[in-house]
Amino acid sequence: MAIVVTGATGQLGRLVIDELLARVPATEVAAVVRDKEKGAPLAERGVELRVADYSRPETLDGAFRQGETVLLISGSEIGRRVAQHTAVIDAAKAAGVGRLVYTGVLGGPAADFRLADEHKVTEQAILDSGLPYTFLRNGWYTENYTAQIPVQLEHGVAGSTDGGRIGSAARADYAAAAAVVLTGEGHENRAYELSGDEAWTLAEYAAELSRLSGREVAHHELPGEAYLQVLTGAGVPQPVAEILVDVDVSGIRRGLLQGGSGDLARLIGRPTTPLAESVAAALASAG
Repeated sequence: MAIVVTGATGQLGRLVIDELLARVPATEVAAVVRDKEKGAPLAERGVELRVADYSRPETLDGAFRQGETVLLISGSEIGRRVAQHTAVIDAAKAAGVGRLVYTGVLGGPAADFRLADEHKVTEQAILDSGLPYTFLRNGWYTENYTAQIPVQLEHGVAGSTDGGRIGSAARADYAAAAAVVLTGEGHENRAYELSGDEAWTLAEYAAELSRLSGREVAHHELPGEAYLQVLTGAGVPQPVAEILVDVDVSGIRRGLLQGGSGDLARLIGRPTTPLAESVAAALASAG
């Protein structure tokens, strides 16, 4: 029976496929992709491609088979995700899949910042479907910050977290956890709160980046409105910028992305990737 990964060519999906192929034969893995050409490298590795689009429910007919384990990787289009996720859930239920695994957000129902809203609705829709499930409530990805290193080296690290701690982990850590849950037993109808082993502040992040780059990187702690202006001035669309500011003000400031459950390290059987290691890798990639 296949393990099916949706969003398989995305940043997390590709890593989940890598982790699965290290554990099971490629013939046991299927990838749901919007673009067959973009999925060609997966097909070359022996992974079955199924072409479907979250935003076009009719394309999901036949995307899943009875008894399969399906990983629903949350969509990236904020504001459209409830409809997209519901289409996948409906298709999975119609197919009679054996279990639906979903990548939500740290805290689940207790997360009351705006970015969590669509995740909470999705979790409830999965519960209402009656399908066996596993909720992977992912904390912040360290790459959310390290991807911005070229800008940070020039302009510093900005945010509106007021010293709140961030229990991030590398995207590869979350992918490894997903693969463990998809291939293992004992995860049915459970929720995991996933975060890095050590939480850090933006000031500590800026200090680590300074140390590893050999350049002085300033930390700018800003009021919410000022941070919003920084983001929109950098070209971030206003609705997205508002969500990001709310994560800082309503989430990180209040400790909602600090984590600390230890679930992620227990699932993957090793410590999560340290912040310094992620920063060093990003600096090397940036040249």
